[in-house]
Amino acid sequence: MKKRIIVGIVLVVAGTGVIAQDKLVERRLEAGFVMFDRDKDDALSESEFKDLGEYSPKLKGKPQIVERLFRALDSNHDGMLSRSEYRNITTVGNGKASLEESPTSETSPSDIDAVAKPNEILSDESVAFFEKKIRPVLVDRCYSCHAETSEEIAGGLVLDTREGIRRGGSSGPGIVPGKLDTSLVIEAIRYTNDDLKMPPEINGGKLADEVIADFETWVKMGAPDPRDGQAMRVQPEWDMEKAKSHWAFQPISQPAVPSMGNHDWPRNDIDRFVLAGLKAKGLEPVGDALPETLLRRLHFDLIGLPPTPEQVQRFVQSHRLDTEKAVSESVDELMSSPQFGERWGRHWLDVARYAESTGKDVNLLLPHAWRYRDYVIDAFNRDKPIDEFFREQLAGDLLPYENERDRAMKQIATGFLAVGTKSLNERNSKQFVLDTADEQIDTFSQAMLGMTVACARCHDHKFDPIPQRDYYALAGIFTSTETCFGTAPTFQNLRSTPLIELSEKSGLPRMPNRLSSQRRSELENELTRIQRYGAFQFYGTAIKGKLTGQGLDINNDPKKLVMFVGINAKIGELKAELAGYGSDGRQKLLSVGVRDYPTAVRNPLPENPKTLEDAFAKYSGRPNHFRKISDCPLYLRGDVDKPSDTVQRGLPSMLGTESITIQSSESGRRELADWLVSDTNPLTSRVFVNRVWHWMFGSGLVDSVDNFGTTGQSPANLALLDHLAYRFRESGWSLKTLIKEIVLSRSYQLASTFDHNNFEIDPANDLVWRMSPRRLDAECIRDAMLAVAGDLQLQPPVGSVIAQQGDAGIGGYPIKSLRAPLSDDLFLSTNTKHRSVYLPIPRNAVPESLSAFDFAEPNTVAGSREVTTVPSQALYLLNNAFVGDAARRFAERLWKLEASDRIVEAFRIAYSRSPSPSEIRAVEEFMANFPSRDDDKAAWVSFCRALLAGAEFRSLD
Repeated sequence: MKKRIIVGIVLVVAGTGVIAQDKLVERRLEAGFVMFDRDKDDALSESEFKDLGEYSPKLKGKPQIVERLFRALDSNHDGMLSRSEYRNITTVGNGKASLEESPTSETSPSDIDAVAKPNEILSDESVAFFEKKIRPVLVDRCYSCHAETSEEIAGGLVLDTREGIRRGGSSGPGIVPGKLDTSLVIEAIRYTNDDLKMPPEINGGKLADEVIADFETWVKMGAPDPRDGQAMRVQPEWDMEKAKSHWAFQPISQPAVPSMGNHDWPRNDIDRFVLAGLKAKGLEPVGDALPETLLRRLHFDLIGLPPTPEQVQRFVQSHRLDTEKAVSESVDELMSSPQFGERWGRHWLDVARYAESTGKDVNLLLPHAWRYRDYVIDAFNRDKPIDEFFREQLAGDLLPYENERDRAMKQIATGFLAVGTKSLNERNSKQFVLDTADEQIDTFSQAMLGMTVACARCHDHKFDPIPQRDYYALAGIFTSTETCFGTAPTFQNLRSTPLIELSEKSGLPRMPNRLSSQRRSELENELTRIQRYGAFQFYGTAIKGKLTGQGLDINNDPKKLVMFVGINAKIGELKAELAGYGSDGRQKLLSVGVRDYPTAVRNPLPENPKTLEDAFAKYSGRPNHFRKISDCPLYLRGDVDKPSDTVQRGLPSMLGTESITIQSSESGRRELADWLVSDTNPLTSRVFVNRVWHWMFGSGLVDSVDNFGTTGQSPANLALLDHLAYRFRESGWSLKTLIKEIVLSRSYQLASTFDHNNFEIDPANDLVWRMSPRRLDAECIRDAMLAVAGDLQLQPPVGSVIAQQGDAGIGGYPIKSLRAPLSDDLFLSTNTKHRSVYLPIPRNAVPESLSAFDFAEPNTVAGSREVTTVPSQALYLLNNAFVGDAARRFAERLWKLEASDRIVEAFRIAYSRSPSPSEIRAVEEFMANFPSRDDDKAAWVSFCRALLAGAEFRSLD
């Protein structure tokens, strides 16, 4: 019964849909009031109301929104909600209440709107998904018959508002959030009901399978829908001049450092900004962290590994003599370690949506993607200035270079644009080109600008000042760019590409794979045989087509089509393997990446194919218009079949960007990269320093780390953010300098002590009155297990498990002549002892040791990871063979010590501290009562596994 009450409350608070004012809702509201009125004073305090907000998926983790919602309901401003005030939540929840509070520096208009219209509290990812995947289809395929502006609304069903699509028409609800089986729109687009098929044949017929899958995903997500109750408007909901006043678009200047008088708490300017923010709210910081705690925090934050007992002992001793010197020396030592780049490189790989397979419908491996991974790690270890780091990832191939190695590394850097998801089975060549550019625009804009520019593909951005023309100005830059990701042709891969071949003089490492002369001869003979057979079949079909007057259209004969596809795929597979090796049999130095197309088409698609390969090039090759540097048309509503006028390649205008002429001989990526890190662009440095703060404190100064637009969160301390961004630029965009400044602050060195008064005012710890406790991420948990077991191999491997497999796919293909697909078990259970950053990362088959603990979703930009606590994690720790092996090796390590030292040393190794007397007694009692008393080693293995499975092992204070 309690669960059902909570569900009702969640629906009311979240505003998910139209709330019927019936007795059932009244009873649930009443039950919710009673449940959260814990002191039984017949009123809800703000803290009690915040507890209620934690049950709402839309409000959870957004204390500022909950706080303003509380103030909106508290009509008499007495700091308590009476029953009648509380019941008004249904009114506010549907956007009918007026919030009288004026925006302040901490309360932006977008925040006020989020309270008045809970549908706008949706996550950035869900809004972007709706705008990119759902709304365009509704507009293009449904609005002609199911919009309020339609001449006749079919079936009484309107789909151009949130309320309309959920209410449905004469047949029942159109969409029921989270429930596919009762959502009639899903039933209709699936074509499973002969009496209910949408869109009808007259309007284009059934939607593509991929589009249907997007709608199903949308409903499973809860059908997030930012539309209000009015008919959809294609006009933007912003004014360019007014939008320029948004805080994130303002120039960065050095804010005045707050004067704290004789206050001796601050250690540097960061502390002065933090303390000023705390004082403004009447808060006081807690005490400093213990030396052992601080060193453990430093090690995991900077290199992702636990300190050894010897390191802890040395640090504690030096910390007592000179705290600042001890911390400074430890930071310098850690940042000079190769493990620093492995830890911080993985952070950026999350943002870059790095993976080693294409994902989507045909999940083919990217065996050369590992070079981009290694480039990122090397860049952070070398402290490559972040402005250079960004420029190289967008346009490294166009930048000057010092030598062949430098040139190769810059080419590899462009793998940032090449490692995204690919719909390799897309039949429409133009659609594939534009989808690839869209994915690149989406990644680049979110990762480096914190803006969702790709939402303007089908119409002007609904929330940010990004016109559709700006989107296609950028699209022209990326459609003029050849994306080289490789993959061998298969029965379902129509979109294979070449790879970037790096100079042999670069001296870069290569995989040890070799092609023997015997294997080369076999491949060449097989290729010749297949090509002859294909030519025979092709010419026979062509002659038959000419005699019958049907022409060369293999689509007229399904059997022939399958045969030709199989032959072409086999030819492509053989050619790809031969092309991967030099004449000496060694694997070539290859990489994923991008390069500019020429200014004129060099190899146009054949009008009259003379060979089977020419025929496939004509039907599946890149259109001639997109095989050279050229501007891109604006496609109405994002429809590739509805080109409008051509848009000149250019840069986003949202920052008042001056018109920049892009050289006709280049795509424009170099100009885009220069603009990205120019002094006139305030977004890039703000977004990056906010990411660094997030990675070190667990949350950013701007909580929406991937969205600095008008729907993102406002900064908790804008002055501090600008101070960091300004200093970051002045220091030459040095990441290590920024990290050291943060680490040396007293704010970073705070304890995680809980303070009730501070929590009441700032429950999310946005103002940093303590260090928020954090769970270690998946890589740190796995690497720490290997470290305490003594098994961790710090020497990086060359390549990856994916690279060893070469061109292959994950999943099955029904054509016997093609290479057998790989089982995902190969990647899920990888048991290498190297650091986790070197584990294989194929999409849809991430190793279990990572996926169990909320590894970043590699399909999208992931500036922050979810942190969940679910039963499967406990089951993994208790039953997984990897954990069991680590516990056994840990026990063997302890077994070598004197019996009297083992318990203390176990805690020092696993938790970086000594055990308490009560913990020692508990362990001794456990050993004495262990079931298999004759097997002392088994008891120690169980004890070690308990330490590894303990919450303290995977937590950071």
